[in-house]
Amino acid sequence: MKEMLVVRIDDRLIHGQVVTAWIKQYPINKILIIDEELSKNKLMERIYKAAAPVGVEVMIMNQKDAEGFLKEAPGPKEGLMVLVKIPQVLEALIQSGIRIPKIILGGMGAKPGRKTFNRNVSASEEETGCFKRMIEGGTEICYQLVPSEKEVNIRKLL
Repeated sequence: MKEMLVVRIDDRLIHGQVVTAWIKQYPINKILIIDEELSKNKLMERIYKAAAPVGVEVMIMNQKDAEGFLKEAPGPKEGLMVLVKIPQVLEALIQSGIRIPKIILGGMGAKPGRKTFNRNVSASEEETGCFKRMIEGGTEICYQLVPSEKEVNIRKLL
């Protein structure tokens, strides 16, 4: 099974904070974005790949393909970051047998059906339930916008 250095929920996916902070904090050389829509959009795929720094490979997969990839043996010196927009994707990975000990919650923007529960995080009842189930299953979930900020365990916020 692949070793995931950082597993992050951030609806902006690859953006300045990911490129300038997270990739520099960890030895990340591969980013896996798991998103059904993006996996079918070749234009957006090219844009996300161009947004990554030189030397960092970006892969965009749907849920099924990502499960298969993550269950493979790790490559030599592979530093993997996983990015998703919503928690349900990670819950499905966990249910498929992939171990995710820690999730870093970045931004989940406000939209209809979501309520704000922390600075840059809004979640629907379904998403909040997803967080609770993953925490009950043993996954630590913390809010941390950038690595230099102190982690906030979301158990207290829920």
